[in-house]
Amino acid sequence: MNSKLNLNPQIIENARNAAASIAEDVQEFIDRHTTVSVERTIARLLGIDGVDEIERPLPNIIVENIKEGGGLSLGVAYWLGNAMLQTGEDPQTIGEKVSRGELNLTKLPIGEENRIREKIDEIAQITVNKIKENRKTRENYIKTLGEGPQPYIYVIVATGNIYEDVVQAQAAVRQGADIIAVIRTTAQSLLDYVPYGATTEGFGGTYATQENFKIMRKALDEVGEEVGRYIRLCNYCSGLCMPEIAAIGALERLDVMLNDALYGILFRDINMQRTLVDQYFSRIINGFAGVIINTGEDNYLTTADAVEEAHTVLASQFMNEQFAKKAGIREEQMGLGHAFEMAPDIENGFLYELAQAQMAREIFPKAPLKYMPPTKFMTGNIFKGHLQNAMFNLVSIWTNQGIQLLGMLTEAIHTPHMHDRALSIENAKYIFNNAKDIGEEVSFKEGGIIQTRAQEVLKNAEELLLEIEKEGLFSTIEKGKFASIKRARNGGKGLEGVVGKDKKYFNPFIEKMLNKNFYNSSGTIV
Repeated sequence: MNSKLNLNPQIIENARNAAASIAEDVQEFIDRHTTVSVERTIARLLGIDGVDEIERPLPNIIVENIKEGGGLSLGVAYWLGNAMLQTGEDPQTIGEKVSRGELNLTKLPIGEENRIREKIDEIAQITVNKIKENRKTRENYIKTLGEGPQPYIYVIVATGNIYEDVVQAQAAVRQGADIIAVIRTTAQSLLDYVPYGATTEGFGGTYATQENFKIMRKALDEVGEEVGRYIRLCNYCSGLCMPEIAAIGALERLDVMLNDALYGILFRDINMQRTLVDQYFSRIINGFAGVIINTGEDNYLTTADAVEEAHTVLASQFMNEQFAKKAGIREEQMGLGHAFEMAPDIENGFLYELAQAQMAREIFPKAPLKYMPPTKFMTGNIFKGHLQNAMFNLVSIWTNQGIQLLGMLTEAIHTPHMHDRALSIENAKYIFNNAKDIGEEVSFKEGGIIQTRAQEVLKNAEELLLEIEKEGLFSTIEKGKFASIKRARNGGKGLEGVVGKDKKYFNPFIEKMLNKNFYNSSGTIV
């Protein structure tokens, strides 16, 4: 891509190399540790599902049993494989027996390590094959039905009742939506378990459960057939159950996941060690499942100034790119996040927003960038809000963004009604059509406001990344360099769930899902 912004390719390379070094440094820590949520995910992928009589998920019960026996450093796969060897039972039956107190996994005799691995490998391959088939189903739908053009029109449903969400989601699709995101109920990210079954009560959103994923997936497939295009389903793969949500999403064919390396640390005060280990496995699963991940850099600008701190957004995008590559995610699956969040009374603010969006497009040319709407400075004035969203939509089509989370004119008033979404979709479709090729027609003034702004942000991002490379990511977060929020390395929620790995530890899904033999040269699974 030719740079309309005259960005210095050497500065871009320096920033990317620094981000790669940061990710490599953190990866050394990740490779030495596991977490309770990673181990619960392995249990789920090995076929353990359901809850006991007091609604405790069986994967939690399994992990607690192993942890209490002092064996978690060896991993769930080790203990389940041994139990299968000793009892002749399948993982689900073993899980049910543990939940009833009939079996203690760490008290069983220990079998030969190779035979333990063989038992687990058989079960793991079944799950891997199912996820491969889900990916092929998506690819076949897109091939036969087609899909909407980019920027994909992305809208949110969040009633708290999955069945009402279905009604609203299908209405949005008929109005023109390409991606439906089911917002999670408030604070689910802080639950250290995944709720079970279909749910009809939630506050500010709907519980993320495997059954809810299944219900919405079926509804979107039905309405997709009706309107003649494939509709993507999005949920939130973050918080204390990040990899578990990735796993159930892969099993139920979700297409997009909010999946950031730093979001939970900064905005939910989840321990940084826990989050960085969890994000790696969650991204391996998402990458293998063909899921587009959305990163959360837009959130920085809700607590920090969008003009002064724009370079932190770019620096985080560089790091999220490198963390994603470590987990086998292709650039075409990296929905790196940014936002239209400058105060509307800034002189030439539109030019700064245009510079930021064009800069992201040029630096990450293959990524389906996720562009977030104005929220921080929405006032409840629906007419001004609709206009702010129109300016946002214009920047998006101008700079060829990939995923457009539509702004709602009723932002700051209430959760959108169906007619609010209809007006926002109409707004976006009008601008996307009328200004379709504006990016190909308009160049930017040499040394003008737009070029100068982008070059300045890039340079500042490079300097920040070089500083982080020297200091380390953990220390940088402790000093509050992102979103003006400080977090302690040993503080936050979930630290007690981080465990060092024994030399005999194994996770069969990392090896299988990172196997490049599954993909052809275009990245399609075979």
